[in-house]
Amino acid sequence: MQFCGFSLRNNLFLAPMAGVTDRPFRQLARKMGAGMAVSEMVTSNSLLYGSLKTRRRADHNGEPRPVSVQIAGSNPAMLADAARYNFEHGAEIIDINMGCPAKKICNVMAGSALMQDEALVARILDTVVRAVPETPVTLKIRTGWNHANKNALTIARIAEDSGIRALAVHGRTRADQYMGEAEYDTIAEIKSRINIPVIANGDIDSPEKAKFVLDYTKVDGIMIGRAAQGRPWIFREIEHFLKTGEKLPHPSLAEIHAILSEHMRDLYDFYGEVAAVGIARKHISWYTKGLPNSATFRKTMNTLPDRRSQEEFIDDFFRQISPTENITESNHNITGDAPGMNQVTQCYDITNCILKSLEKYFHDLDGEKPTNVYATVIRSVEQPMLMRVMQEAGGNQTRAAEILGINRNTLRKKLAEYQLS
Repeated sequence: MQFCGFSLRNNLFLAPMAGVTDRPFRQLARKMGAGMAVSEMVTSNSLLYGSLKTRRRADHNGEPRPVSVQIAGSNPAMLADAARYNFEHGAEIIDINMGCPAKKICNVMAGSALMQDEALVARILDTVVRAVPETPVTLKIRTGWNHANKNALTIARIAEDSGIRALAVHGRTRADQYMGEAEYDTIAEIKSRINIPVIANGDIDSPEKAKFVLDYTKVDGIMIGRAAQGRPWIFREIEHFLKTGEKLPHPSLAEIHAILSEHMRDLYDFYGEVAAVGIARKHISWYTKGLPNSATFRKTMNTLPDRRSQEEFIDDFFRQISPTENITESNHNITGDAPGMNQVTQCYDITNCILKSLEKYFHDLDGEKPTNVYATVIRSVEQPMLMRVMQEAGGNQTRAAEILGINRNTLRKKLAEYQLS
């Protein structure tokens, strides 16, 4: 694929994911078949350029070309400075984040919150494009702020007029977060109305789904995020299927073990042992999800304090699994793969999910003092819960109140509080 002046292996992109798509993961994804990998977002606040986190995110040593760096913020001048800074530190493509739904990002009018202010979007895009005239600038957005304000097509036209070279669209609104299913009609309409490359993103978790989205939307490429967590080989699976119409066999236990071990070594080398031990846990959890006795394994893994104990425990775990164990997509970590089927991420242990999210939250603080943790957790759980229950109730507030076990007036107040009514 020809993309922004670069020749890519294919049209499969690794989505930028904060706390996930660091240099070791990007390099692994490229090795496993991704045509391009976009970095986790880098702040536009120059006061943080010297922080360890920002320096690591700007470290592209050994990465295959092109190096694409995502920047986030809401101030046009600061974003322009960030674009220049990252260009000077090796970025060959600058990607602007207007798709992140995280509360801490939207609260400062960055990420997907920017879609509420089309004039500001235009100023940002124009300013950044002018700041790095020799460097392609791309943009990532959602379909809109909420279902009443789906303005992705307008933003896409602004982007094209501003000189943006390519556009990635996640098929959900900001209000959707990651609930329900991504929709592709908006993405298909955008592709039919603009002339720059369009990349589809959202719920692409199998070779069949990838082909379905490409055929349905006619986009130029697809972007894969959460489905690659613990399954970086998804890129070679999709690449092979698109070329041949045939599915590759699922990787053997021995290969999963080898890929995981290599990934862990790269994490230890990149972050240093102290930091990497904590960072590695989520990746280990993703790789082993669905394998025999993995729940007990992960519980113990989360208590191990150093690199040696982690590596030895991983080796012991894979040795204890019978080599004849039938490892398939359905029992590893895949939610389903037939095009058009419901792709609802399952979470059987809500408490464990919250604990994992808190672990990531404290890690991402990078030395900053945590504040308002109680309120943050309550809101983070309450909003998606309300969204999902309203979906289950078919929009009927009386039924939703019954499911939740609260009265209808309380539900109405909560829906208004989260702008879900």
